[in-house]
Amino acid sequence: MDLRTPPTGAGNAHVMCILFRGMDLSMRPLNRLYRYRGPLTWALHACLVALAYAGAYALRFDFAIPSVEMRHLVATLPYLVVLRPLAFQAFGLFRDYWRHVGMRDLVNVTAAVTLSSAAFLLILWLSGHARGMSRAVLMLDWLLAIFLVGGFRFAIRITREARGFMKGRAPQGKRAFIIGAGEAGEQLLRQLSHDQRRQLRIVGLIDDDPNTHGRSLHGVRVLGGVRDLRRLAAHYHVELLIIAIPSADRAQLRRIVDRCAETRIQCKILPPLQDLLAQRAEIGQLRDVQLEDLLGREPVQLNLDLVERDVAGKTILITGGAGSIGSELARQVARFRPRRIVLLDRAENTLYFVWVELRRAHPSLEVVPVIASITNAERMAQVLRTHQPDYVFHAAAYKHVPLCEANVTEAAWNNVVGTLRVAEAAARCGVKKFVFISTDKAVNPTSVLGATKRVAERVVLELPYLAASGTDFRVVRFGNVLGSDGSVLPLFKLQLAAGGPLTVTDPEVKRYFMTIPEAVQLVVQAAALPEAAGRIAMLEMGEQVRILDLAEQLIRLSGYVPHQDIQIEFTGLRPGEKLEEELLASNEAAHPTTVEKIRVIAPSMSDSTGLRRGLSHLVSLMTLGDDEGVLRGIAALVPEYVPWQGSAAAEAVDLAPASTGQVA
Repeated sequence: MDLRTPPTGAGNAHVMCILFRGMDLSMRPLNRLYRYRGPLTWALHACLVALAYAGAYALRFDFAIPSVEMRHLVATLPYLVVLRPLAFQAFGLFRDYWRHVGMRDLVNVTAAVTLSSAAFLLILWLSGHARGMSRAVLMLDWLLAIFLVGGFRFAIRITREARGFMKGRAPQGKRAFIIGAGEAGEQLLRQLSHDQRRQLRIVGLIDDDPNTHGRSLHGVRVLGGVRDLRRLAAHYHVELLIIAIPSADRAQLRRIVDRCAETRIQCKILPPLQDLLAQRAEIGQLRDVQLEDLLGREPVQLNLDLVERDVAGKTILITGGAGSIGSELARQVARFRPRRIVLLDRAENTLYFVWVELRRAHPSLEVVPVIASITNAERMAQVLRTHQPDYVFHAAAYKHVPLCEANVTEAAWNNVVGTLRVAEAAARCGVKKFVFISTDKAVNPTSVLGATKRVAERVVLELPYLAASGTDFRVVRFGNVLGSDGSVLPLFKLQLAAGGPLTVTDPEVKRYFMTIPEAVQLVVQAAALPEAAGRIAMLEMGEQVRILDLAEQLIRLSGYVPHQDIQIEFTGLRPGEKLEEELLASNEAAHPTTVEKIRVIAPSMSDSTGLRRGLSHLVSLMTLGDDEGVLRGIAALVPEYVPWQGSAAAEAVDLAPASTGQVA
């Protein structure tokens, strides 16, 4: 091919490819010299130092160096050739990767040259060579040394990236936009430019800052703002959108995700800022947008240093250890180096998988699976005697509102009697701390679930013989857990996979939501918090979230349009359900703690004798299978319980005499 007459079109690129390929072939012999890298690096830098010094003299004297100045150059050059490479070594310049050189390396070059220039000047003064030395030469030498040493490094990086660019000129990988031209977007773009697999091809940046529009970042232009996303994505034939704004709050993120959903293009997101700062994730780890990212409040990050000191070396028993909360509790507790974790559950299959997962993740930790029912007093006593736990986290419960309404006796037997049996066994075996996991549905309950959980709270905190046992009993109360077993999110996903419709009970129904990690962090933090002893701990939950909004967001995240592609049906509130949940009863007051987002509620004064008699009577009614009697017994123990109007529970409670908190 005649390089003097390049072909048209892509010919220039072809010529450059040949040139770079030739350069690559010419550099292959240098690879054999890698074993001599150290001495060669020293020699190279000595040559650059000498060239800079000679260049300074040449520039100072218009390339006609007088003989006296030439003798001065030759006499002083050895000092500089020794000093400057020593400074380069001290600043680590011989250890860096020249093909990945950056601004930090340039700063190190500048510092090393400056220090060596100062030392050189001192030697000139001590040796008498400073007399008659041109100050312009010293300044020019300083500038040229930085230019040559730093420029050589950047030339290697530019050559490498240019070779990679020429090899990758042909379109390959998914065409993508990065939304966010800030620090995270720049780091992601730089990382993707070095990706040898070329899975993504970034064709533009999107940012709402008008000052960035039209500018380029690593050769990629900022094309416009998020409001123009749909038009720009269609024009540039984009196949993937990447949200690279880890610091965005929930409102900003919802707005961006809504714009992305309008394009019907796959959308990915960088990990949140707190995960990047904690080094739990890296810039390049793209993932799907989750509903947790779009909650109406910022997730709470608790300081778990106190928890680690409290849990390390202890034996931990977790009831309901195969459930979503219990299993996540086991995962997080395992990080704090306990001596042993005992997982107790009735569900054999799920218990097995959690046990295997923990053993694989923490091979040095003893994990003991126990199949048992919490309502079996003898079995509970045997398990606690055998394993002698320091802490008990009681997460086992029946928790689905409609099922508890339809199975009153079973719900009360499991949630009330099961809690009583585990608490009594813990007190007898000298357990240090007992943490009962409750729910916001226990506040002014309208459901069997909420009422039984409120009775269980009273059992744990108000029975005198438990309080006198020396075991530290405490309660943790939180809202709905997003993504937990049987919660609304898995149901929505199943309905969405079937093509819809998604079912929502009422367009105005709202709930407090927590992520599973948040809920578990609250549990372990409350277990270690001194102020939570004998009290109910709760997390500040922010604003409630409409279930309808969750359904619409999930549909958008799946690439569909709510009410068009996927329908949403309203089925009406089910028995026991409220439009909105509550965090505090009228007779409760929340008090601050040393942890900013956690509040504690002191138990109200009650008739402990009436509580014991009421529990005894309730148990006798359960053994008879008398659902109406059980409901009346629960209402006597929870005077604020107002069953859902029209339900069987409401009719049963309406037949009961006026409650005084005691059962005759």
